[in-house]
Amino acid sequence: MSTWLVTGGAGYIGSHVVRELQSAGFQAVVFDDFSAGLRSRVPDGVPIVEGNVADMVAVAAAFSEFNVTGVIHLAAKKAAGESVDFPLFYYRENVTGLQGVLEAMVESGVENFVYSSSAAVYGTPKSNPVKETEPLFPESPYGETKVIGEWLAKDLATSRGLNWVALRYFNVAGAGSDELGDNSVNNLIPMVFQALETGQRPKIFGTDYQTPDGTCIRDYIHVADLARAHVAAVKKCESGKVNLAINVGRGSGVSVQEVMDSISHVIGREINPEAVARRAGDPPATFADVELSRSVLDWSADRDLSDMVSSAWSAWQASHG
Repeated sequence: MSTWLVTGGAGYIGSHVVRELQSAGFQAVVFDDFSAGLRSRVPDGVPIVEGNVADMVAVAAAFSEFNVTGVIHLAAKKAAGESVDFPLFYYRENVTGLQGVLEAMVESGVENFVYSSSAAVYGTPKSNPVKETEPLFPESPYGETKVIGEWLAKDLATSRGLNWVALRYFNVAGAGSDELGDNSVNNLIPMVFQALETGQRPKIFGTDYQTPDGTCIRDYIHVADLARAHVAAVKKCESGKVNLAINVGRGSGVSVQEVMDSISHVIGREINPEAVARRAGDPPATFADVELSRSVLDWSADRDLSDMVSSAWSAWQASHG
């Protein structure tokens, strides 16, 4: 049984990944600074190392103590808008932190690496669905840090023989169980739930885009499907030399208005969203070409928008009464 260190393993996505690793027969070790993660999300029996990923010595010590053979690197800050206001913070957390992990990997001889990347690397795509060969033009410091992470992995593949897969997430939603809900109000669905809880109208940022209903179109992926993609990437790394970035999405777009309509249906009442001005940097439409994930990882998404909204709502109710 091989052992994988999951940085950020106590977070929303990380906790799903840890469970999926266990189900697939892998040993997981969680490395987290708990700035956003919760200990309650980590399953009983999974070792926890509390520390900052930029601390190469601490990461290397975890490798040695648990005989780690690979790393799934999720620990990062991820709000694109916030990154515009605090670019140095994002570069320190996302680039310097990653550098610490990779330096520890080189020092310890750990050669398998699955990297949490993002569709933000594309910026506003020239066409949809977006292929992995699309030029990378990130439009926020957050997106820039994810491009740099892919570059670092690619360069280590050349110099050190690193096996790596970067998973370019599209819009992650839903919950695998009630205790693993998304607690980030930077994401659309929990943002709507938060507004409803406080008696406010949920906001739609822009209704004048060149899309069928005027609202932005995104590719939403259930977090449980995303977790399965990580395990598929782990198996790909362990099977031999691999060096590539892969989109992780459903391969189809859903508008913000359609998400609002789905939420209304799931909770059983009209949520009456409010149209407000566009946000800077929001492309009209972005959804993934998923052929590479099917052909290389033998993976595809199973769950639809209704599954995402209903599971997210159940988890929100469980955690917010």
